[in-house]
Amino acid sequence: MAEYQAKPNSSLVFELAQGDQLIGKLSYKGWFKFDALIEMTNSSTYQVEPKGFWGTTIELKDNGRVLLKFNMSWSGEVVIQTFFDNVEKGYVFKHRGIFKESFVLIDQEGTELLVMKPHLKWKLLNYEYQVTTTDQFESFPNKDILLLTTLHCANYYMSMTSSGT
Repeated sequence: MAEYQAKPNSSLVFELAQGDQLIGKLSYKGWFKFDALIEMTNSSTYQVEPKGFWGTTIELKDNGRVLLKFNMSWSGEVVIQTFFDNVEKGYVFKHRGIFKESFVLIDQEGTELLVMKPHLKWKLLNYEYQVTTTDQFESFPNKDILLLTTLHCANYYMSMTSSGT
């Protein structure tokens, strides 16, 4: 197991860290937009862009190559497909609870891989997140990209459900 914190340092930029170690940043291009940039501490950058007319599918790209995509299903779950190393895998990111709300990432076998707990920061009118991952998740070669993507998914979920769509 590992613990991570995702904190906004402005209304458009979130930093993901494990203790004092920065993992990467998720920077949105504007309010109410799903376009973003993921910057890793190893200088890798990834573009996060809505796709299609309605922009309901979000893609994560590395120099134009799609590594991951996600969209919200009718049931309110975010369905994630990864294409790392030309291997397709599926995950579900879903909200649970009302008073002690959290998000979970589940693989195709139904194994819970991480739990993300949001905490509203009234000063910033934004959320910060406490993330706990399993040993299985920690063994993933692309776990840092997936962690920052789940942060985007949580913000996406909060935005979509608060707007009434």
